[in-house]
Amino acid sequence: MQTKEFFDKALLQKYNTSGPRYTSYPTALEFNSEFNDQALTTAIEKSPNRDLSLYVHIPFCHSLCYYCGCNKVITRHRDKADIYLDFLAEEISSRAPLFKDYTVKQLHWGGGTPSFLTQKQMTTLVSQLKERFNFADDVEMSIEVDPREVELDMADHLRKLGFNRISIGVQDIDRKVQETINRVQSTEFIEQLIARAKKVGFSSVNVDLIYGLPHQTTETFTKTLEKVKEMDVDRISLFSYAHLPSRFAAQRKLRDEWLPSTDEKFALMRLAIETLCEYGYEFIGMDHFAKPDDELAIAQRNGELHRNFQGYTTKGDCDLLGLGVSSISNIGNSYSQNLKDLQDYYRAIDDHKHAVDKGLTLVEDDNIRGYVIKELMCNHYLSKAEVNTKFGINFDEYFADDIPSLQTFIDDGLLTNSESEVVVSQKARLLIRNICMTFDAYMKQHLKTQRFSRVI
Repeated sequence: MQTKEFFDKALLQKYNTSGPRYTSYPTALEFNSEFNDQALTTAIEKSPNRDLSLYVHIPFCHSLCYYCGCNKVITRHRDKADIYLDFLAEEISSRAPLFKDYTVKQLHWGGGTPSFLTQKQMTTLVSQLKERFNFADDVEMSIEVDPREVELDMADHLRKLGFNRISIGVQDIDRKVQETINRVQSTEFIEQLIARAKKVGFSSVNVDLIYGLPHQTTETFTKTLEKVKEMDVDRISLFSYAHLPSRFAAQRKLRDEWLPSTDEKFALMRLAIETLCEYGYEFIGMDHFAKPDDELAIAQRNGELHRNFQGYTTKGDCDLLGLGVSSISNIGNSYSQNLKDLQDYYRAIDDHKHAVDKGLTLVEDDNIRGYVIKELMCNHYLSKAEVNTKFGINFDEYFADDIPSLQTFIDDGLLTNSESEVVVSQKARLLIRNICMTFDAYMKQHLKTQRFSRVI
């Protein structure tokens, strides 16, 4: 992959505005409290899908990483997880009957830190899920792991439970960076854990990296990238650190003067993308890399890649049911989200056996624009004929008010817009969110507010 086209600095500066990551369209900002449990039940009944992806949110972490903006609960008391799992079991029991005609094709545990759970707790939760839902024989089961609080035999136990994909938080291997962000961990142990996961039969190993952290330099981050190459993982998630101390109190512990400057952060991003591509990984888009024989890379080459709240996926035809505090569902023609506060979640499960807080029932315009945005985000290509056939519209007429806004991208060589297709150029790989915003009907009301992260 030729990466030099990605880094036209003038273009990147021109378009470095804030924008959605489009893990959904409309984005979660449009969710409202008028959407309730009955609306979700109706969406399930009307959904044409009968394949299901389950997301389970485990909110607990042993310690606080100062950069983190996730929904989490910091505690050293594992018994708190027992309480949480009891409430989660109630939610599972109330939800599962609504999906008796579905087959679970995908299960993902995120957080927080799912590996906060003990092996016994993990076994209990997997058993409950498999007892209540109909799992496919070839189900994809993935889990996020914090390498600081697990033993090597955790890989063996997870594999016995059926997990076949594992994602490990690395972020950076430099000791000074780790100490500053309060995440000191053993690189040697991470290597051993990855080797063990491969040995016991995990089909895919992912590591998470972050650029833009305090005290990171191109020299130190080069060493992190070199170590990741040695680990020989299947996928890499490369995230940009967003410093928002006004929203996340822990980030106030990270002084502004410790952070890379704008130019230094750009250099870190460029270094990572160029290096990982030189190592043979495919740049899937935004923040994901995969080996050429990985199903994400294959799906993208075939124009079949999808995107949801968990990032890029090949399971785009599945309804998504989120379980646990703050989790998000995408069922049929709807999005919904559970309550974000743990105590509120407990009270709702006690009172109602569910914890739906807000959501959205999509109108046809949402479906049309969501499809267009998904195709551009994932596959960098859009067939107007396919849109016309799928939705019974004339693309150019339907988007007559939006198409003129593409002209600036056309003038800058970022895309072509012909009678039959819209094609995103290599130069626009880092600016795909900007292009997608052209088709976002909700964007105008958010332009004056800093509601999204910067695209670079």
